[in-house]
Amino acid sequence: MPGPIEHYAMIGDTCTAALVGLDGSIDWLCLPDFDRPACFAALLGHEDHGRWLLAPEAPVIDVSRRYRGDTLVLETTFTTADGVASVIDFMPVRQGPPLLVRVVVGHAGTVRMASDLRIRFDYGSIVPWVRRIDGATVAVGGADGLVVRAPVEMHGRDHRTEASFDVSPGDRLAFTMAWFPSAGQVPTVDDCGDPLVIQQRTESWWRNWAAKAEVPAEWPDAVRRSLITLKALTYAPTGGVCAAPTTSLPEQLGGQRNWDYRFCWLRDATFTLHALLDSGYETEADAWARWLRRAVAGSADRLQIMYGLDGRRRLTEETLDWLPGYEGSAPVRIGNAASLQFQLDVFGETLDMFHTLVCRDRKLNEDAWSLVRFLVDHLVEVWQEPDEGIWEVRGPRRHFVHSKVMAWVAVDRWIAIVNRTGRPEDLAPWEALRDQIHAEVCARGIDPDRNCFVQSYGSTDVDASLLMLALVGFLPPDDPRLVATVDAVQADLMVDGFVRRYRTEDSPDDAVDGLPPGEGAFLLTNFWLADNLELMGRHDEAVALFERLLDLRNDVGLLAEEWDPVDARLLGNVPQAFSHVGLINTAHNLAGGMEGPAVQRSDRQLRTALGPST
Repeated sequence: MPGPIEHYAMIGDTCTAALVGLDGSIDWLCLPDFDRPACFAALLGHEDHGRWLLAPEAPVIDVSRRYRGDTLVLETTFTTADGVASVIDFMPVRQGPPLLVRVVVGHAGTVRMASDLRIRFDYGSIVPWVRRIDGATVAVGGADGLVVRAPVEMHGRDHRTEASFDVSPGDRLAFTMAWFPSAGQVPTVDDCGDPLVIQQRTESWWRNWAAKAEVPAEWPDAVRRSLITLKALTYAPTGGVCAAPTTSLPEQLGGQRNWDYRFCWLRDATFTLHALLDSGYETEADAWARWLRRAVAGSADRLQIMYGLDGRRRLTEETLDWLPGYEGSAPVRIGNAASLQFQLDVFGETLDMFHTLVCRDRKLNEDAWSLVRFLVDHLVEVWQEPDEGIWEVRGPRRHFVHSKVMAWVAVDRWIAIVNRTGRPEDLAPWEALRDQIHAEVCARGIDPDRNCFVQSYGSTDVDASLLMLALVGFLPPDDPRLVATVDAVQADLMVDGFVRRYRTEDSPDDAVDGLPPGEGAFLLTNFWLADNLELMGRHDEAVALFERLLDLRNDVGLLAEEWDPVDARLLGNVPQAFSHVGLINTAHNLAGGMEGPAVQRSDRQLRTALGPST
């Protein structure tokens, strides 16, 4: 059975990723890309749905693990009564076939190790045809093939491949597994390379990449680890950033809030861009911006909230009935029907990203300019419509306050882009529209009794997305209505000191979906709360919350989507890009104070910080 979510570490090659358990079992791996079917899917079921266990046969007295410096090379050390041995797991940044390497190292005594390899293609549904070819184990099924080479004898039994062997001090035994299309040629030893040489090259690649990071003086290790995680979630062929490498890890154990996150969300755009730019990674930031321009090209009325890693739009959702789900949390879903939702806020996030690029002295080329104009023109037609909102509720559409504010952001940033680029444009109608949206939100989006903003027009509930209002510059952070909103979020949505997205006990979308109420604290909104506290001058409170959030990371510095404050465990897909982006941005913000570069500000504030337009 899979372990707790926090027991998993990630390795990857910037095209896909594997999750390695504290017990030495790789329980999740999709090949050749993040969003392709898994060949190891035990994470969402049990070992016969595919896994590769490599660990001592005898009971383990102690286990510890670490990434080897600033790399994505994982070292897990097992101590038994007979000795000490390590397993080093990594995936080299791709130059040949997709490759997984596992190196067993002996440290003390003689440790009997066991390898239990169960390849199951198509999310555990296909038991492959396995053959021995030139001393290698070759498995094919459907469209996929894997070749496994081992320095020890491996035997087939009951649809799995096993080995048992001893390691002593100085031993280094390297196992490799390479993917290939089942109709293609089996990768040779030369195609894969010397695994020990590849390990050195992989470690050097990650260390060289991490050495470029510009991190704050406080919390540098946490920020650098989050940047490495973010890079690992980047899909190198296109520059897209995968929200998470997993699907269907639950937001509530035993519940149905199980979604596929192996795609790129537009609302991640500005947050991710800031995290990369503020940390010195302009190449990755530019690649992400280019991915977004390609993905959203076309008719503005067909703008989606998310796209495939390669920019594709059809993300048809289906359930995998043969998988019981993580700890019985069914259904297991692939694809995501939310891609077809109308979410007004993505216009604001997309325009904000382009505005950020312009403020960083990156000129908009004609294609980008045309796209920006196309989007803002369409916004004029749709901003008054209800939508599904930032949390992708699957009930009736509503006039979400956050969505309307992000429509205001879109117009505000459009005005700023025109001003900064000097393009000829009559801005009077746009300024009037910006004022109209602002006035409507302030009139219809506030609870008059509490003088705070609410989740949607006519509601009295608050929503953690309201924490964005100060961060995008909708109102000054010390405005009494924003101060009251932050207070209301803390009063209504905090459980054991952590913020939930919204109340789920009586949520209308839960009633429509038939979903059981309840979920964990959404980690990104907690970083937003820390940003708000900082902007309000409550620095000590902001730092205290931020450091509590750092304490939620697992032993190798990874965060999932949510935290369960009752059972004290991580929930949701892992590692979650949004959580690590929030960590990076808030660390920069806290280190820089009120003028921290991670804080999103209105054009008026940006003009003050950056000087006059050129």
